[in-house]
Amino acid sequence: MKRPQLPPLGECPVDRTLNVIGYRWAGRVVYHLMDGRKRHGELLRLLPGISPKTLTDRLRELEHTGFVTREAFNEIPPRVEYALTDRGRSLGVVFDAMAAWGEADAAGHGAARGIGDRPVVPAGEESAVGWPLPPAASG
Repeated sequence: MKRPQLPPLGECPVDRTLNVIGYRWAGRVVYHLMDGRKRHGELLRLLPGISPKTLTDRLRELEHTGFVTREAFNEIPPRVEYALTDRGRSLGVVFDAMAAWGEADAAGHGAARGIGDRPVVPAGEESAVGWPLPPAASG
């Protein structure tokens, strides 16, 4: 089976999507903002394991790229809220598709495997898209 030619790096639509949501924590930040506006502290509570600095960095990147807005209120104490733009909300269909695929894959394959784990398939078999898979790791 011949695979289609991939566009050059930087022009591939899949790469473009992964550059937004595949960056560590960015997808999770967008996911939680799908429910509406959130303050920095709310996002910290929703994202156990993220540091305040990393959250700030991700929010700034998402704001800079037009996925998130930041609204600072002239109050004491200061209050800042983050929300998705229309562009950010458009990622909802991507998350829905990824969730559906993840649920179906988990149902068919049991426990999730992480990136870098070798797939458990007989040597020489092909993936669902026709790509040869490496042999399964011997255990």
